[in-house]
Amino acid sequence: MKLNNTAIKNAKPLANKDLRLSDGEGLYLLVKKNGTKCWRLDYRFNGKTRVFSMGVYPEVPLKEAREKKQKARKLLNDGKDPNREKKIQKIKRQQAIAHS
Repeated sequence: MKLNNTAIKNAKPLANKDLRLSDGEGLYLLVKKNGTKCWRLDYRFNGKTRVFSMGVYPEVPLKEAREKKQKARKLLNDGKDPNREKKIQKIKRQQAIAHS
C-alpha cells in the first residue's frame, strides 16, 4: 500500500510503541511515541540489514522521500552504501565551508 499525504498527517503513534507506515520498497514513515515522524529506508548491503534516515516530516514531504529512496536504490545498484555516501557528502560540505 502506498502512503498519501492525508494518511501521513493523521498518523498517530501507538500507546507505548512506535508506528511504522510502509510506502513500499523499504521506505517507511516511523511515527515515534513523542509524535515525531521520520522517513527511513531499510536496505541490505554486504549481507547486512541497514537503515537510511532521510529526514523528518513535514520538512521532507512524501514526494521528496520517494525521490531520495530512488537515489539510494541507484547507489545500491552501483555497489555503494547510501549511508557512507551521505557521510562523505557531509564531510565535503563541512570542508567547503571551512575553506571559504
